[in-house]
Parts: sequence; C-alpha cells; structure tokens
Amino acid sequence: MRVTVTDIEQEAQTPPDRFPDRSAKRWWTLPVVSLAQLMVVLDATIVNIALPSAQHDLGMSDADRHWVITAYALAFGGLLLVGGRVCGALGHRRSFAFALIGFAGTSALGGAANSAGMLFAARAGQGVFAALLAPAALSLLILTFTDGRERGKVFGVFAGVGAGGAALGVVAGGLLTEYANWRWCLYINVPMAAIALFGVPLVKRDRPSGALRHLDIPGVLLSVAGLGCLVYGFTQADPRGWDDPKVLALLIGGLALLGLFVVVESRSGHPLLPLHILAHRKRGTAFVSVCLMFIAMFGFYLFVSYYTQTILGYSPVKAGMTLLVNAVSTTVGAMLIAGKLSRRVAQSALIAGSLLSSALGMLILTQLEVDSAHVFAAYLTPSMVLTGLGLGCLLAAATDMATAELSPAEAGVASASYNTVQQVGAAFGTALLNSIATSVTAAYLREHGRGRRALDVGTVHGYTVALWVAFGILLAGALAVALFSRRGTGASSAAQDSRQTVGGTALP
Repeated sequence: MRVTVTDIEQEAQTPPDRFPDRSAKRWWTLPVVSLAQLMVVLDATIVNIALPSAQHDLGMSDADRHWVITAYALAFGGLLLVGGRVCGALGHRRSFAFALIGFAGTSALGGAANSAGMLFAARAGQGVFAALLAPAALSLLILTFTDGRERGKVFGVFAGVGAGGAALGVVAGGLLTEYANWRWCLYINVPMAAIALFGVPLVKRDRPSGALRHLDIPGVLLSVAGLGCLVYGFTQADPRGWDDPKVLALLIGGLALLGLFVVVESRSGHPLLPLHILAHRKRGTAFVSVCLMFIAMFGFYLFVSYYTQTILGYSPVKAGMTLLVNAVSTTVGAMLIAGKLSRRVAQSALIAGSLLSSALGMLILTQLEVDSAHVFAAYLTPSMVLTGLGLGCLLAAATDMATAELSPAEAGVASASYNTVQQVGAAFGTALLNSIATSVTAAYLREHGRGRRALDVGTVHGYTVALWVAFGILLAGALAVALFSRRGTGASSAAQDSRQTVGGTALP
C-alpha cells in the first residue's frame, strides 16, 4: 500500500470525531444523554393525567384543553427534521446544552402559567426545544460509541430509558398531581435539565458539520407544514371523525406536502434530508418497524389507562402503577435481553421476534370482559410483560440499525428522522385505535341501549376490537420484516457469489 503526502495531509485534517474514543470518560455521555431523553419522552405523557386539574385552575374550555397536548406534539413532530440539521450545523454538544436550557426555561414558564394561553405557548416552546434536544442526544451517542459491541449495550440502555419513560410519565403525572400539584408535572424538568447540563462538560466535544447559510429553506417549509398537518390531522381525527372535511384536508394536504418535499429534496444541492438515509435497506426496516410498534403501543397505553380507571375503578395513581409493570419490562428487554442478543442474533430476527412478543401481549388483552376474573394476574400482568419486552428489544435493535454507517454530518438528520417516525406513529396510532374503539362502542350502544351495564360491556368491546387491529398490525409487521430480511440475505449471498466467481473461476 502506497502512502502519499496527500493522504497524510488529509488524515491530519480529519476532525477528531471521526476516530473512536477509547477513554473511560466517554461513558459519562450515556447517563447525561439518557436523562435528557427521559425528559423529552416524559413530557409527551406526564401532563395527560394532570390535564383535568390544569383545566380547572386555568379555566380552559373542553374544546381548547387538547392544546396542552397538541401544542407540544405539533412543535416537536413538525420541527424534528429542522432540529436535526441545526444541531449538526451548530455542533451536537453545543446544541444539546442550548436545548437543555431552553427546555428548562419553557417548562418553568408552563408551571407558572396563570392563563390557558400562557400554558399553550409554554408547551409549544417545550416542543421546539425538544425537537433540537432529541436528535442532538442520539447523535452524541452515535459519535461517541462506534464499537459494535458497545453500541448494543449503549442503545439498549438508551432505548430502555426512552420506552420506559412513556409509561413512567403516566405514573409520575398521577403521583405529582395527587400528592403535589399539576404544575410540578412541568417544574420537574428544571432540576432534571440542571443535572444533565452539569454533566455536559463530560460529553465528548464535536465539531460543527455544516453551515446554516446552506439551509434548504423550501425543504424546511415543506417538512414543517407537511408533518404539522399530519400530526394535527391525527389529533383531530378522533373528536371530529376521519370523514370530517377539516381532517381530510389536513391529512391529504400533509401527504401532498411531504410528497412535494421528497421531490424537492431529490433535486436540492444541500437537502434538509438526504434521501439515501431513508433508502438504506436496514435503516428503512428499522424506521418501519418502529412506526408500526408505536402505532400499536400508544393505543394500548390509552386503553389500559381507560380500562383500569373506568371499568375497574382504579385511581389515577393505581392505574399509573399498573403501567409501571410495562415500563420495567421494557427496560429489561432493552438493557438485558437485547443487549445480550444484539451480537448473537441478526437484528432483523430480533425485531421480528419483538413485534411478535408485543402482538401476543395484545392478543391476551383481546380476551378481556367486564367481569373477567383475576384481571390483573391473568390478563394485565402477562400482557404488560410481553408488550414491554417486545418494545424494549425492538427499540434497542432498531436504534442500532437506524444509526449504523452514518458520517458525523448525517448523524443529526438521521436521528431526527428516527424520532419523527416515532412521533408520527404515536399520533396516528392513538387517533386510529381510539376512533375504532369509540365507533365500535357507539354501534354496540345503539343496539343494546345505554344502561350502565351496556355502557361497560360496549366500552370493553370497543377496546378489544381496537386491540385486535393492533395485534394485526404487529403480526403483519413481524411477517414483513422476516420475509424482507430473508430476501435481503438471499440477494446479498447471490451478490457475494457473483463477486467471488468470474467465468467459473474462484476469486480470493
């Protein structure tokens, strides 16, 4: 091998973040980044149980209260791709620190809100800074941990924190609302952000990998408008119905804008989202599987919360503690099972098995009835365990697949794309499964009357039908991943054989 002066000069000019970091200090990145990820995920669910108290204190109308949830979801989901590009241009560690400060400030503003408008604005502000914080956090992990064995462990912990945080948010929201005040559901972010900010100097410094002067403005406008229309359309589909003109206009318009976004990105010299990131075979599998899992799981969380409170009569705190079983199982699946299997089992096989595990958990709950005996032990606990293990294992494997083979310049936008898929899946799943449940319940009540017994039976019937749909989504996803991976393996083997033989002669 001949080494030229040019090679030496290029190596000397190579940014240090292209070389793997072997210092023990790098492990501090994991808890610091995981704490930030926990904040982002918690705030998607922690205010749900606190919403009635906040509505009463601030005098919100029933028609407007959804903006406490929607403002965060719109800003977060709509700006993620922009956040991914910005954090790459400014530097991931610098963006991470800036986003922590902004997230803490808007959280404090929301906790001190004296009007509904002030709370809505604060929640939107949280979403803006979360759209910068989430891709910066994941990018720091990608750039810090490059060894394959370490990545399996690191992404297992990261996925466990993220997935468990969704269920933990319901628990924390119930506890804080009942024993403190709903405002602490927002104030809690201030000390968490302060701890993470204190640990930022321990995180590996990276160099900016781009410039905002080349920002793809048409791509920004189209992505924000398209994703915003989709997320808002999904949030309005349940109360208004899928055939409502406003909902149809939002969904069709959102899809059209995103289609135009793809056309613009394919022709842009500096695209906001390089399309080869999505076209990558393994990365595409990871994105699709995560989207399907979030579609099923967020409806699942909603039904368990409703079922335990409205049918079983649990308090908000007790209902939240039920979901804690799922959070613990998710953490076990991500940190222990996926961590051990990540280098022994093909990632596609682990993802397919994870989808099947969660599907089996959904199947158990489809057998629920109003008078089901030993509900917690016979139905809720095994369902929580199986869905949690599946979710944790999938996220650990999918996070690794979605962030593999990336350059530092692409880490931010790929991380943002991964988070965008999660947000769109969660919004769509909640709207789809909840609307199925409510329509089935309404049809049942039209036939059987509206007595208390009929209402309970019809409600549970609606839940079980929606859970059958969730089961079908997960099962179809598992089969698709299994078939897709087998075709990919066959194709790659054939390609390898063709490379190794030319004219019947074996090549070294």
